Amino acid sequence: MENLISLVNKIQRACTALGDHGEASALPTLWDSLPAIAVVGGQSSGKSSVLESIVGKDFLPRGSGIVTRRPLVLQLHKIEEGSREYAEFLHLPRKRFTDFAAVRKEISDETDRETGRSKQISSVPIHLSIYSPNVVNLTLIDLPGLTKVAVEGQSDTIVQDIENMVRSYIEKPNCIILAISPANQDLATSDAIRISREVDPTGERTLGVLTKIDLMDKGTDAVEILEGKSYRLKFPWVGVVNRSQADINKNVDMIAARRREREYFTTTPEYRHLAPRMGSEHLAKMLSKHLETVIKSKIPGIQSLISKTVAELEAELSRLGKPISADAGGKLYTIMEICRLFDGTYKEHLDGVRPGGDKIYNVFDNQLPAALKRLQFDKQLSMENIRKLITEADGYQPHLIAPEQGYRRLIESSVITIRGPAEAAVDAVHAILKDLVHKSVNETPELKQYPALRVEVTNAASDSLERMREESKKATLKLVDMECSYLTVDFFRKLPQDVEKGGNPSHSIFDRYNDSYLRRIGTTVLAYVNMVCASLRNSIPKSIVYCQVREAKRSFLDHFYTDLGKLETKQLSSLLNEDPAIMERRSALAKRLELYRSAQAEIDSVAWAK
Repeated sequence: MENLISLVNKIQRACTALGDHGEASALPTLWDSLPAIAVVGGQSSGKSSVLESIVGKDFLPRGSGIVTRRPLVLQLHKIEEGSREYAEFLHLPRKRFTDFAAVRKEISDETDRETGRSKQISSVPIHLSIYSPNVVNLTLIDLPGLTKVAVEGQSDTIVQDIENMVRSYIEKPNCIILAISPANQDLATSDAIRISREVDPTGERTLGVLTKIDLMDKGTDAVEILEGKSYRLKFPWVGVVNRSQADINKNVDMIAARRREREYFTTTPEYRHLAPRMGSEHLAKMLSKHLETVIKSKIPGIQSLISKTVAELEAELSRLGKPISADAGGKLYTIMEICRLFDGTYKEHLDGVRPGGDKIYNVFDNQLPAALKRLQFDKQLSMENIRKLITEADGYQPHLIAPEQGYRRLIESSVITIRGPAEAAVDAVHAILKDLVHKSVNETPELKQYPALRVEVTNAASDSLERMREESKKATLKLVDMECSYLTVDFFRKLPQDVEKGGNPSHSIFDRYNDSYLRRIGTTVLAYVNMVCASLRNSIPKSIVYCQVREAKRSFLDHFYTDLGKLETKQLSSLLNEDPAIMERRSALAKRLELYRSAQAEIDSVAWAK
């Protein structure tokens, strides 16, 4: 029995040391899955005296009002007979207390450190381990006493705050409730019984303790309660006789107090038949035995939780990556491998495996056509502008058949405006490619591990995209310039015929500058410019994809790889300076994984031995 409870205590200590306990969390942890006993009662119900009787030492602060203002997680460890008793606090890991008066003072001081010298409470627990040959292996959680009114110096919400804190512990399905009620008060008003019944209506997890039996009014006794007649619990009530204040003031030791408690139950006629299952010694043994039974029943659930958590921890450690290699070759390999993963993620965005690449098609299918439609060719081809450009192109000698130079100037001045949408399309795709860099960086867990490398890869990728943008801009604008520099001959071979068919030989050549003639020229130029727009609408995306998207997939980090090969070991190390938070996280996860694996092995061995 002691081995099983010692194992649970050991695991709980390890959980506590690693912060793997769920007092302030709704998430299930190993700590939550391990059964523990929470001591619940109203103020001045005798909770502290019961705990001290179980431990056999004076170690808890005393006084009026709220004395327990923080949860006290008390772990009792039975050691060999003849060994010296001592206590340890989690917040003072290398300090042993052999003077239990000093333990009491440290509890008070540590409470004040968290709450100040006020009457406020805190949910942050104090963890205390006591090692003694005179205790049974046990974990008890002493909670602040329930109260009905706030006193001076306390917040108006103190009553509800304490109850909420108590509930946060006793609502857990693996928590055993030790409900402390004073015998000299009506049990119907017991705060411990009330709240226990609310969270454990079937009484499966509740153990009742009746204190101050010796202080009941003359002519009254607690027999009906202790026999379970007036208020029945699933488990038998245990009555205890605490030390009186006079005994405490006289420093009456626990051995003498326990002897007097035994004598009280064996010599009092009303309780003589109940004496074998009354008293602090019986309570401690009963709690230890009950805890063992509960632990055994919970082992399958604990094993399941541990197995699940081990798998989750291993997966997270895998995501965080292994610690970096010490040699230059190992560092270079690590960097190259991380870059390969980043590059793969980036390509997946472009290829549609991950979202984002579709935005590039949106530029080609929507933004570019819309920008081309917004071009105001009508301003370029207004009657005034046509007359002006035709006249200027003719110079001192008017054209004879068709104003070829005028046509060229009109077309060039219109087509050149397509440079704007073409350049905007290049920039829009560049912005998308750059945004995908940041997304891919964030989606490459290995880069999160090394901030310096993340910055260098991001900068290298951005520089590559910038070079690709410049090349793409040159190539794409050349497409527009080509349309300006060489006109499609077949289109214009029709013009003299059209002019001839539509002309009137009897008119003067200067009549051809009339509005009808100029309007026909404008219509012809607009038809040609629209043809060019339709052609560029198809060729601009091809140029952009070839120069930017294709190159991003082919040689995204080539310059970075070239520079990387020139770096010395020290420079490679600087790239792999890991984020301290990740290092701490990996270390904490490794320790927790070690704890869970150890717990898994030990609990499995206990389960097989049952």
